[in-house]
Amino acid sequence: MSVPESRIVRVNDGPVRPDRRFVLYWMTAHRRTTWNFSLDRALEWARELDKPLVVLEPLRLDYPWASARIHAFIIDGMRDNARRFAESNVLYYPYLEPTVGAGSGLLEALGAKASVVVTDDYPAFFLPRMVARAGEKLPVLLEKVDANGLLPIRSTREVFTTAHAFRRFLHRTLLQHIDAAPEADALENTGTPRLTRVPAEIAERWPMAPVSTHSTGDMLATLPVDPTIGAVAYKGGSDAAARVLKRFLTKRLPTYADRNDPGRVATSSLSPYLHFGHIGVHQVFSALARRVDWSPLRVVPEMAGRRAGWWGASEPAEAFLDQIVTWREVGFNMCVNEPAYDQYRSLPAWARQTLAEHARDPREYVYTLEEFETAATHDPLWNAAQMQLLTEGRIHNYLRMLWGKKILEWTKSPEDALEIMTELNNAYALDGRDPNSYSGIFWILGRYDRAWGPERPVFGKVRYMTSENTARKFNVKPYLERYQAPVTSAAG
Repeated sequence: MSVPESRIVRVNDGPVRPDRRFVLYWMTAHRRTTWNFSLDRALEWARELDKPLVVLEPLRLDYPWASARIHAFIIDGMRDNARRFAESNVLYYPYLEPTVGAGSGLLEALGAKASVVVTDDYPAFFLPRMVARAGEKLPVLLEKVDANGLLPIRSTREVFTTAHAFRRFLHRTLLQHIDAAPEADALENTGTPRLTRVPAEIAERWPMAPVSTHSTGDMLATLPVDPTIGAVAYKGGSDAAARVLKRFLTKRLPTYADRNDPGRVATSSLSPYLHFGHIGVHQVFSALARRVDWSPLRVVPEMAGRRAGWWGASEPAEAFLDQIVTWREVGFNMCVNEPAYDQYRSLPAWARQTLAEHARDPREYVYTLEEFETAATHDPLWNAAQMQLLTEGRIHNYLRMLWGKKILEWTKSPEDALEIMTELNNAYALDGRDPNSYSGIFWILGRYDRAWGPERPVFGKVRYMTSENTARKFNVKPYLERYQAPVTSAAG
């Protein structure tokens, strides 16, 4: 099956040059060899033009919030990709920038020898600007391809302000897209010529990273990457993602309804792998469908718009699908159609109004960014959540909401709260800088929510949460013991 036109965007008006040496896939977001519409599209071009395919996966040093944590996770994925591409006709070119700016010109040099360039269509972080600038510089056609979710991200220009509204849209339109899935293993038989090396002048100036022969730690040791935010214990890459998915489906899915309990381990743990493109939603969905014996024939049309029931699956499967399809993809909808998706002004009018009305309310505690960052508040549960973020690059799903609500309560203004949440999340969370994580941050302030009563100090009509209620609701003692913060004096 060819890649649907709804997933392909021409970035520039450059020509296709059949006289050039190869087709280039510039891998920036969908960092995987399977279930990847971008790779499928690049292979389509290579077969049509009878050219070899070169896959460039670069990693620069000066991206926002650059750290050893993020670098390590991506390099893990590069190693998996190198092993898989080595078994195919596709030439894989991983590049790690050794000094800031050293990678400048690499894409243009390869593009000058390419017939056409394909890249990933990812609507958040700095990637849209980077791709647009590349389109202005490349002398050939540049296409970006969407492999983000089950629904093509550009299937509508409407910005959905509630999950319910987006869910209704999904239930009207999603089935027409589900069968148009990317290849499960496009490298199995590429049908393209083989290229053994890139031009010597390019390889000499921009040496290929030795991801197949060197450990992640060894490669990191040679790079000027901020070491203060270190790598986490778990690995990145498609192989690790596949293991995490298998563990979730076989062991955790039956108890997914208990995922909000910090004492239970019932979440999928897939979000870092989805963020870096080490696994795709189509792969997750296909594996889940096989696990629960789902087919489109099980959809219940009269349940359209409902949180549960439309899929015609078990309760845990329905709950997971609502998270990974509805809630994840509504974030992509926002990033594609709202340029200010990461700005305070993109909040709904009612939320901005009520927060403004309570902006001068007295705060019992006010903490600095450094105090938040070092888990030095008066609240042991909040501190534990922050310690999990510091050490594991993630926070338990339910406590992530509480974490944000307390930051709103303990800062001088909602604008300050947004700035601190964004900084901590994007610096430490491996799934930060993502449409889905921006949804979570802005939900704290009212996005995708409604006005609540009674009206409260600081929060106004924005949904209120407390550590005390959480402790009454769940047994948080095991969580507190696991992520105990160092004893510090909390400033007020």
